[in-house]
Amino acid sequence: MKLYLAAVMAAVVAATASAQQAPKPAEGAKLPVGVIDVDVLVRDSAAGKEAMVRLKKMQDEKVAQRKKLSDEIEGLQKQLSTQRATLSDSKISELQKQIEDKSVDLKRFDDDAQQALQEAQRKELDGLEKQIMPIIKEVGQEMKLILIFNKFQSGLVYADDSTEITDVVLRRFNTRVTTPATPAK
Repeated sequence: MKLYLAAVMAAVVAATASAQQAPKPAEGAKLPVGVIDVDVLVRDSAAGKEAMVRLKKMQDEKVAQRKKLSDEIEGLQKQLSTQRATLSDSKISELQKQIEDKSVDLKRFDDDAQQALQEAQRKELDGLEKQIMPIIKEVGQEMKLILIFNKFQSGLVYADDSTEITDVVLRRFNTRVTTPATPAK
């Protein structure tokens, strides 16, 4: 996820800058590190919920369009199977060609729909990332953190609960960010 990469890059830059300026922590002292759960931010934030509603609506529309195409193929196949004995060879060939053409159309539709949904998801997540990154940076600076990791997508296998800053970021994100009501395309 792009948010993860951006967070890691920001953390590395911040850590490098801080490491050059900040004194080393005393032995036994905890490093100023925080973790956020991006999935929680997307799932529980008002902006994330709105983005997911837009994506779900788009997906539902694609499913309905696919069903219509699939029903057309099924109707042609049924017509061919029930009327085969009474149809001329040319009419049978014509129906088979229509079924083949509609099947190709369905395959193209599936590919296009998948690409469109992935693009819409990318745009939605990019929009959320642009809104949330300044808040993450601000919280990190206030808490004097030198690193912030995306919890479960960073290779992190353990994090003490004291490093968890998702709730702080989520509350701030929900109070500051207003989302446009534009549907994903």
